Amino acid sequence: MRKVLAVLGCAGLLLAGCRGTAPGEASAGGAQPQLTIMVGGIDKVIYLPAKLTEQLGGFRAEGLDVKLLTEPSGATAENVLIAGDVQGVVGFYDHTIDLQTKGKCIESVVQFADVPGEVEIVAAGKAGRIRGPADFKGRKLGVTSPGSSTDFLTQYLATKGGLRSGDYTTVKAGAGQTFIAALDNGGIDAGMTTDPTAAQLVSTGKGKILLDMRTEQGTRAALGGLYPASSLYMDCGWVQGHPETVQKLANAFVKTLRWIDGHSPEEIAAKMPPEYAAGNPQLYVRAIHDSIGMFNGDGLMKPDGAKNVLEVLSQFSPNVKGKKDQVDLSKTYTTAYASKVAG
Repeated sequence: MRKVLAVLGCAGLLLAGCRGTAPGEASAGGAQPQLTIMVGGIDKVIYLPAKLTEQLGGFRAEGLDVKLLTEPSGATAENVLIAGDVQGVVGFYDHTIDLQTKGKCIESVVQFADVPGEVEIVAAGKAGRIRGPADFKGRKLGVTSPGSSTDFLTQYLATKGGLRSGDYTTVKAGAGQTFIAALDNGGIDAGMTTDPTAAQLVSTGKGKILLDMRTEQGTRAALGGLYPASSLYMDCGWVQGHPETVQKLANAFVKTLRWIDGHSPEEIAAKMPPEYAAGNPQLYVRAIHDSIGMFNGDGLMKPDGAKNVLEVLSQFSPNVKGKKDQVDLSKTYTTAYASKVAG
């Protein structure tokens, strides 16, 4: 009964503003624009700029009221953006290409990294038998979820190793403790993950890194070029309709990328919520140290990197296969906002 009365009350007061301020707009009293951003795993180091920007007060400094939410999978995070439940997603750039083939215009407005920040890690007891992608044959390989960036990258690596899709099995292993448990109990033989999960597995001796895509050198060796990954992507129509708000977001994030570039892993870790260290501050610093080089410092997309992402997806994304020539990369990212951030 209380719920019914609340709904009726809201309906009766709609013209008086019961629903509040529209996302991205300031109220009549000059309140800060309210935004909700979904992060594809807020405690992952690859998406660290999102929470760090909040911790540094970057959103407030730009006059923004930003709420950060989290979903463990980027594939899930994109769904809430399409539904209009959030105004932006901090996730992998490759989703913008995949979604364009479905008739959706989504673009990266701030590109955090030119590389995935992912590692392919193998169970320590099987490291002697799995030395490269060619050894994936007959193995169970962990990915975040079906259709995720880790899924596409895993398929690409296996193909480079001379394998076909039926030669191995991909398993939804999630991230964090679910991934660690899967590798530990034999649910997967190897898998793709990020820090701090990778740091935990290596430090405990449960896993060994097979391929390291946290650096430009390692990414070029594994994928044949750059692979722009973590970014802030938004609906093209929303961006066009709220250019001032988008510029403020770009200001906040690019300034954070510059701050990262000028500070040590210890200083960065000290700014993050204590619970992100999961009771082991030294290990968290190590995780940041191992991944921090992935961030580009300027928020700009590298065009050659975007082309390489399309090349990978055109081979392994069911939505992009056969449609490579139909994809307009210029509509999947913009440098208009990041390039205007004052030094």
